[in-house]
Amino acid sequence: MQYQNDVEAIDALASKYKQLRKEIGKVIIGQDEVMERLMINIFSRGHGLLVGVPGLAKTLMVNTISKVLGLNYNRIQFTPDLMPSDIIGTEILDENRKFKFLKGPIFANIILADEINRTPPKTQSALLEAMQEKAVTVAGTSYKLEEPFFVLATQNPIEQEGTYPLPEAQLDRFMFNIWLDYPSFEEEINVVKSTTSDKFSEPQIVLEKEEIKFFQNIVRKIPVPDNVFNYAVTLSSRTRPRTPHAHAWANSYLTWGAGPRASQFLIIGAKCHAAIHGKYSPDIEDVQAVADPILRHRIVRNYKAEAEGISIQDIITELMK
Repeated sequence: MQYQNDVEAIDALASKYKQLRKEIGKVIIGQDEVMERLMINIFSRGHGLLVGVPGLAKTLMVNTISKVLGLNYNRIQFTPDLMPSDIIGTEILDENRKFKFLKGPIFANIILADEINRTPPKTQSALLEAMQEKAVTVAGTSYKLEEPFFVLATQNPIEQEGTYPLPEAQLDRFMFNIWLDYPSFEEEINVVKSTTSDKFSEPQIVLEKEEIKFFQNIVRKIPVPDNVFNYAVTLSSRTRPRTPHAHAWANSYLTWGAGPRASQFLIIGAKCHAAIHGKYSPDIEDVQAVADPILRHRIVRNYKAEAEGISIQDIITELMK
């Protein structure tokens, strides 16, 4: 993996991204925008929240991504009785009566945290600490998690009975909030054809761990023009009601706006969006391309917005004008 310079490395990333999409396309039909956002999430070192009704192949999607990236993968089903030790691991007494740490399922490169809002806050926070620190602490000893490390958590938007919604401060740790929608009619026909026959496509590994870490570093090195920094910070500032830069819609329809983390993710996401599309520096269009999934879980509507039927999407669209 030797490149003459960063320009060559970005060309290689754009090429590898095309290969990744081709291999993933053998298993996942459609969902192009979702796949692009998941890839940006990974190359930006972020974590993602997938929101969609059951049966939209969220688990298959994450499993396929782990295969093409050559990463190990664990799925944790979140339930009301799940304990923090069920995620991070626990200490046991071995045959020599010494304490030995048994690693939990969090020790993998890609974690699918299925239905994260089904478990109490104590268990949610154990996962969120691992996301933030890339390490877990048990009985005063810290254990580093292997890089690359991503958490892709899922939430079911329809059944809210017996759930523990993630607080805003915890939602803020996810780079993207990715909405999964139903496939189009033609896509669904292709899904049914491919899943009800005896033919199975096995995706090939496109990248290795070291390459992923290399490309993550390259994304960080991409230069950003001042006008793009300006646009990203202005966009975040416009979401904050009753502040000097607030947009009129923020004052009317929002109780809470996006913090500085949104501005950081807008820039990192724009860099990565530019790189996978073969550009050596992001422009305002790249910021706009990632703004939806970055802002939608960081702004909170008020009662007036709900009463008037103004959605989060409507507000973001207005703020970007």
